[in-house]
Amino acid sequence: MAAQQQAAVLQTIAMARDWLRQFYGTTGSDPEIFVCGDDDCYRKIGGGKSHGMALLNLALFLSPEGMTATIASHEMSHIELHTRIGLIKTFRRDVPQWFDEGVAVLVSDDGRYLRPKSSPDRCLVEPDGALPTTRSAWIESAASTNLYAKAACRVSRWIASRGGSPAVTRLLQNIVAGESFEMAY
Repeated sequence: MAAQQQAAVLQTIAMARDWLRQFYGTTGSDPEIFVCGDDDCYRKIGGGKSHGMALLNLALFLSPEGMTATIASHEMSHIELHTRIGLIKTFRRDVPQWFDEGVAVLVSDDGRYLRPKSSPDRCLVEPDGALPTTRSAWIESAASTNLYAKAACRVSRWIASRGGSPAVTRLLQNIVAGESFEMAY
């Protein structure tokens, strides 16, 4: 990458970290960050059609199209959530995929899936029924069924009914303390 592009990436990462802190208050994650300057690089590290990937609580990978604060903060949100609950609870999927994705959409304030923060209800799509709890089930149907918007809607309403984003921190603390997601939720 050219020096100018590197500087832009650093600015984007700093902005994404700010958005993460605004949501969580404080952050405990410190992932390795890999940014590809071309699509060939992203394919070589396992990237497919996505613009970014989080590897547990360890690393963030961004494609050339993923060098935005929206994509970076979305993936950083996954990393922060996984850091907060730990690797074992992450591997066991103690937090369902729909919740993890819904929080990430809120952290990134992704206008593809949410109305603006000033809206009384941020939902673009009503969550109709159960949402996928596993990553594999999520990936199978995310693009075709508006799952990101549905998860963001469900999580945004839940957060709004519980006094804001600190509700997520409390939920994660309760899960770490041994409660099931269903009890903490």
